[in-house]
This record gives sequence, structure tokens and C-alpha cells, in this order.
Amino acid sequence: MDRKEETGDEEFVTEEHTSPDEIELTEEEASYDDKIKALRKKLKKCEEEKSAYLQDMQRAKADFLNAKKRQSDALLKSQEDNIRDLVASLLPLCDSFEMAMSNTDMWERVDTTWRTGIEGIYTQLHSILKSYDVTVIDPLNEAFDPEYHEAISTQNSDSHDAETVVQVIQKGYARNDTVIRPAKVILST
Repeated sequence: MDRKEETGDEEFVTEEHTSPDEIELTEEEASYDDKIKALRKKLKKCEEEKSAYLQDMQRAKADFLNAKKRQSDALLKSQEDNIRDLVASLLPLCDSFEMAMSNTDMWERVDTTWRTGIEGIYTQLHSILKSYDVTVIDPLNEAFDPEYHEAISTQNSDSHDAETVVQVIQKGYARNDTVIRPAKVILST
């Protein structure tokens, strides 16, 4: 309800429920509303930045884990390659032992002590290969398998089926089902 007050020549209209303190409170409220709006805007911006940083961090973590896996895989492959190269470098030594011991007439004439020593060294060599999971491919009388055998010749044979290994010229070697060197063989026709 409005009321008129007269003071001299002037007339003032005042609202009964509005006091000077209430006017300031209203101005403060407006000021607080502006501050709240500004803080909400700032909070929203912070949340957006946080979300962007989180996404960046998650991408960086995924990239790191992928790089770590690639590095681990490359290390394993390198180790496998090194072992395969080591084994391949020992194969001519195996071949030399087998050639020396394959001539049974000459081998039997060699001094027994010397022969036992050579056979012991040969056994040690095969123990080393076995410790690296290397297996010998010696396919005599087996069916030809181009994955494990390399045919270098054929010969007629009445006692064997066609494409059966009748003679092993050079043994092959494999590691964990991966052929390091195929066996060189002669097949029956």
C-alpha cells in the first residue's frame, strides 16, 4: 500500500514494505546472481577442460600401453631371431659330426677313447640344441612333407610308396614348430 507524505511543497510516494536495507539486499542479490552465473560459467569451463584433459590422458595411456606391447613383441621377436641365428650357426658343426661318424668302417677303426670323447661332444651339442627346444628332422621312411623336407632327387623304389623319403642326405632342424633348415631328402617314385 502506497502512502503519500507531504513535506512542504513536495509530495513523496513510498512503498510501505520497501525499506532502504531491503533495496540494498536486492542489489546484493542481483550481485550474487551475477557472481553465481559467473561461477557456474567458470565451473562449466573447468569441467570441459577436465574432460578434455581426461580424454588426452586416456589416449596417452592407451598409446603408452600399445607402445609397450609393440616393444615387448619386438623384443621377443629379436630374441627368437637371435636364437634361430645361433642354432643355424651350429648346424654345420652337427653336419660335420654326423659325416665323421657316418662312415662306420672308419669310425670303428678309430681309437675307442677318442671315439667316446667325440661322441660325448656330439651329445653335448645336441643337449645345447635341445635346451633351445630344437628338434631334429630325420624323416627316413616317412611321407614327403614340403614344409619340413626339401627333395633334392628321386629314385625308383619297389619297397616304398611314391613320395616316401628313402634317404636323408642332410638332417633338418626345427624350433617350436618353425623350420630352421628343412631336411634334404631323396624320394621314391
